[in-house]
Amino acid sequence: MPECRIGPARMVSEPVRSRSAALRPIAGLVMGLVFLFGGLATAAADSGFNAWVKGFRGEALAAGVSAQTFDRAFAGLTPDPEILDKASNQPEFVRPIGDYLNAAVTDSRIETGREKAQEWKSWLDRIESRFGVDRHVILAIWGMESTYGAVLDNPRIVRNVIRSLATLAYKGGKRRKFGKTQLIAALMILQRGDTIPARMTGSWAGAMGHTQFIPTTYNAYAVDIDSDGSRNIWTSIPDALASTANYLSESGWRTGETWGYEVLVPSTFDFAAADSDKSRTLAAWTRLGLRRTGGRSFPRPNDKATLMLPAGARGPAFLMLKNFRVIKRYNNADAYALAVGHLADRIRGGGTFERTWPADDPPISSRKAIREMQALLSKRGFDTGGVDGRIGPKTRRAIRAFQKQSGMIPDAYPSARLLDLLRSG
Repeated sequence: MPECRIGPARMVSEPVRSRSAALRPIAGLVMGLVFLFGGLATAAADSGFNAWVKGFRGEALAAGVSAQTFDRAFAGLTPDPEILDKASNQPEFVRPIGDYLNAAVTDSRIETGREKAQEWKSWLDRIESRFGVDRHVILAIWGMESTYGAVLDNPRIVRNVIRSLATLAYKGGKRRKFGKTQLIAALMILQRGDTIPARMTGSWAGAMGHTQFIPTTYNAYAVDIDSDGSRNIWTSIPDALASTANYLSESGWRTGETWGYEVLVPSTFDFAAADSDKSRTLAAWTRLGLRRTGGRSFPRPNDKATLMLPAGARGPAFLMLKNFRVIKRYNNADAYALAVGHLADRIRGGGTFERTWPADDPPISSRKAIREMQALLSKRGFDTGGVDGRIGPKTRRAIRAFQKQSGMIPDAYPSARLLDLLRSG
């Protein structure tokens, strides 16, 4: 029996080897053609990029970049095809804020933040004293932006900034202007001598270092707090943290104030007061019935704040102070600023939010869905200020008017349930 198995195996294997040998010349020809045409396509792409580089060189030199700096930065440079894909395929949908916060403010990130607070205590003392910015907020931004530098060792994330920005400036679609502006700023960084092209690394969109500064922000706010002669946000943690503190300070950070407070809203509350442009002192909000969670009082009752309901009346509510808007200068998203503030409080030793995020009625977050909601509200006679896919003050007022007319809590929350109700007629 073993010999019978061996015999057929030999009979089958011989023809296979013969067939493979016979096909080798054809396969070689096919592969040769693939490499030929692939090489021609690459050459064509490089030819277009090279032509763009020649044209851009004149613009850069006119902006003050030296020929030596430009030529050194662009030596052997090719466009990055993955960046073009990322630039043209940004997701339309955004996670609900509760999901975002759960992913951002993790036990690991909190614990590491506390460890970093001890490890860099002496530098944080100096930074906090010089710039007046809460160290826990600086740590939280570091954690949010690069997981305390951990992602800077990931080659799938970290890229050559000059290559990334040159690719965007070359064929980045709506990001071309951004790419060109940031590219010239990045070349000026090289010209100043703060780093060299090989060490100038960042995200695919050009955000650099431990706390992810884009080049124009770097040029305006980066500092050399360790006094080694360079503003090094890539490998000098003191420089990176101090640069972030300087940016927040120059953006209007108020020393001694926090970013905001979680509050409890009474059922009788007039939700029209939740419009983001209506600022009151914390004492005035207290007179309207709002209470800080945990039975705590406001330590600075005369600080002014606005009321924010990120998930509507059923979710957590917050009184946001000026420093919340300052954090948004870093990333103009409520979810991001809320995550930074909450992570800072957790690193400091604070607890979780008292109210949970509702999971059964997520917000609509795509531009397409928001436009549909605006169109349906407009059709019913509620002025949204246009159908642009953005939730602005007029759209919030239109939502609130419709909710009030429909017997709903008029919290201006653009939820999936609200859109379904509008669709149903």
